[in-house]
Amino acid sequence: MTTSAAFKTINPATGEVLKEYPGISDQDVDTIAEKSRQAFDSWRKLSIAERAAKVSTLADLFEQNVEELAAIMTKEMGKPLAEAREETEFSAEIFRYYATNGEKLAADQKVNEDDDTISYIQRRPVGPLLGIMPWNFPYYQIARFAAPNLVLGNTIILKHAESCPESALAVQRMMDEAGIPEGVYQNIFATHEQISAFIAHPIIQGVSLTGSERAGAAIAEQAGKHLKKAVLELGGSDPYVILSTDDVKAAAQQAFEVRMENTGQACNSNKRMIVMNDIYDDFVKEMTALASELKPADPTEEAENGYSPLSSEKAAETLMKQLEQAKQAGAKIHTGGEREDRPGFFVQPTVITDIPQGSDVYYEEFFGPVINIFKAESDEDALQLANDTQYGLGSAVFATDQERAQAFAEQLEAGMVGTNTSPEESAEVPFGGVKRSGYGRELGPVGMDEFVNKRLMTVKK
Repeated sequence: MTTSAAFKTINPATGEVLKEYPGISDQDVDTIAEKSRQAFDSWRKLSIAERAAKVSTLADLFEQNVEELAAIMTKEMGKPLAEAREETEFSAEIFRYYATNGEKLAADQKVNEDDDTISYIQRRPVGPLLGIMPWNFPYYQIARFAAPNLVLGNTIILKHAESCPESALAVQRMMDEAGIPEGVYQNIFATHEQISAFIAHPIIQGVSLTGSERAGAAIAEQAGKHLKKAVLELGGSDPYVILSTDDVKAAAQQAFEVRMENTGQACNSNKRMIVMNDIYDDFVKEMTALASELKPADPTEEAENGYSPLSSEKAAETLMKQLEQAKQAGAKIHTGGEREDRPGFFVQPTVITDIPQGSDVYYEEFFGPVINIFKAESDEDALQLANDTQYGLGSAVFATDQERAQAFAEQLEAGMVGTNTSPEESAEVPFGGVKRSGYGRELGPVGMDEFVNKRLMTVKK
């Protein structure tokens, strides 16, 4: 049976459906996969330098179209316009990084030499890949998956979130304008059932998903069944630990700004703030004041002290349900915790404390403007709170004593750790987690080592 994907552009600030897009048919799956395979046959034969030149042109196009691309993103998922510009520019940096460094990163590596032979590890493309991307960073997520793989010589079939069709089409347009050959990068509007068919298809050699833990488990199960390599970047409930500070107000301001990025809709946001008991009350007071100052605003207006809507009605409903569960479990809401009485998907910035450790909601990820604060009585107590999570994406610890902070940081169970700073985010450094935050890494040198044949080549002298 042929089904149709429900791809729609909905303005989160108003709830208005702006446009709907038709999906592919079930019969298209074979055609798209075969097209990717045929494109791979020729794309892989180009030198890395030739492929990198086209990816460099793609980076140029991202830079040249910042305002247009940012406006599309803001309209579709509600990202504040200034942040949308920053994301677009960051995406250009990622494409540029792999275009510039691809030859070096994929160079042959000599591993042994004797009297008769020399052995190398060669990094070669594996073939067509499937990417499944989320709505919260519509261009950045594509860039960190597509950039290394395009330079390496793989081909890509890209399924974006149902709420970001215009962003997806804008990237496809730029791929075409950059001279990426037809079939090397194919955007598809596909259903979950069609995605399952792609994963099962013998032409597809791997799948990368950025999304929820639930989605990751489903994709991992299917990929495992069909012996496909998978990279999963899933949820996070990052601890942000403040052991000591000389300036509580400044520490709260810094933590607040990190948490409110993208209206709290980032997998590696500081979703659990763990604060030492001697500064806890003042920290909560400062956070409450900061959150109370924010007012709902259209994300295109860049209003001072404004906050943007969540990405969808479902996102707002889910967050409200979690806050209600937290209150029922005994948590205290200091400010916020309500939907705004206006069109759009606005949930008030919320400061919440005292979620009981061990309750169901304690272990959940708040994907929105919720500042969740815990009191620690000692470094050991803070560490236990920090690691008491099913996730392990990012983390950070702050202290006036650098040695104290570093000793604490060494014990954090996460893929990314910051000591007196948040973990670095750039094209040059890897991104990824442990536990139920997924597996595999993107960005940096290791970002080119996931979907690659690390082939042994032994040459007789």
